[in-house]
Amino acid sequence: MTVQTTTETQRYLSGFGNHFSTEAHPGALPEGRNSPQRAPLGLYAELLSGAAFTAPRAENRRTWTYRLLPSAMHGGYRSVAHETWESGPFAEVDTPANRFRWDPWPAPTARTDFLDGIVTVAGNGDPEAQSGIAAHVYQANASMMDRYLLNADGEMLIVPQAGTLSIRTELGVLDVAPGEIALIPRGMHFRVELPDGKASGYVCENYGAPFRLPELGPIGSNGLANQRDFLTPVAAFEDGTRDVTVVRKFLGKFWEVKQAHSPLNVVAWHGNLAPSKYDLARFMVIGTISFDHPDPSIYTVLTSPSLHPGTADCDFVIFPPRWLVAEDTFRPPWFHRNVMSELMGLVRGVYDAKAEGFVPGGVSLHNCMMPHGPDATTFEKASETDLQPHKIDNTLAFMFESRRVFRLTRRALEAANRQRYYDAVWDGFTAPQMAH
Repeated sequence: MTVQTTTETQRYLSGFGNHFSTEAHPGALPEGRNSPQRAPLGLYAELLSGAAFTAPRAENRRTWTYRLLPSAMHGGYRSVAHETWESGPFAEVDTPANRFRWDPWPAPTARTDFLDGIVTVAGNGDPEAQSGIAAHVYQANASMMDRYLLNADGEMLIVPQAGTLSIRTELGVLDVAPGEIALIPRGMHFRVELPDGKASGYVCENYGAPFRLPELGPIGSNGLANQRDFLTPVAAFEDGTRDVTVVRKFLGKFWEVKQAHSPLNVVAWHGNLAPSKYDLARFMVIGTISFDHPDPSIYTVLTSPSLHPGTADCDFVIFPPRWLVAEDTFRPPWFHRNVMSELMGLVRGVYDAKAEGFVPGGVSLHNCMMPHGPDATTFEKASETDLQPHKIDNTLAFMFESRRVFRLTRRALEAANRQRYYDAVWDGFTAPQMAH
């Protein structure tokens, strides 16, 4: 693998799960050995394992890092509180057998960085069991300058809705704008800067198997998200001595330690466990060109498989701009109820199954076997429209779909921005007069 160096014109490596080698200083990578007796340039070799050592080769993820100081160089952690980021098992309140929708969460008035700005909406499973997910929103107005996060409970899929994030990780820098996503592996230090001064969006915290590309089945070798379009940063590091704070999320709790150096001190690395970003506009949409309504599984970008074949702890599904050409077909999502539970968000535009009420920054939740579908206005319009080829444009909705039921947090259940009369969107349907 060719060694890459950090330059202004070459900041990313291409491919999801590929083995990369990259150094921010010439000669920092050893030749021929992962951990030689003495690493080059006086650096310290350290292995980051994202899978059991004996996991099958296709699923084994690990990265060798070459650091200014070992990450073990810190004192004892002390417990700290996080008022709004909650963790499984989610049993604080009973989750009603209802459908839910929220307006966007209000922007903070006090100084709030990405870490403090995370608010948990719902979740399932348990980080200790390494199964399940948590769904969060975030609102931030300040950068994390001397503060770092390490999430030992799960990887983090970040979906910006407004404002670019500059995510500075141990392995390099990801600049992620709305319309893109970022994936931060479990156990990796990072901090988030806000080039635009404020930002909001969504986070899926995945306790289970790492996200991967879905199998394509009869679609064949081309379609959906392509491996080459996922971008991984080249090596970049922070050096020098200064007081910093590292926050660790572990077993659903938060812990903090002070130290005199940045944990982002990796000068070179090689491996296949790395952060990445993906432009959702590169997703190759597959759809019907004849009749009927395809299942939303054809919009899956990433999946975290469960132990049950064919089901996932989480599928990350998007509804991007696309052409609709099917004839004699109801084109919006039909009325349905699923064993899988669906938590949706909207990055921009309008979702084609709702005439109003679901806005960018909002959230909807339709749990296992909760009937849902288009509102009356959308149904009437779609039932009577002249079915010419039509492009749905200026829209980007997504879904965290899980085999597990989402259990609400008390904060989300009692939130002032929850739409208390969401059920009313299905008022107005009339039954046909049937002859007896």
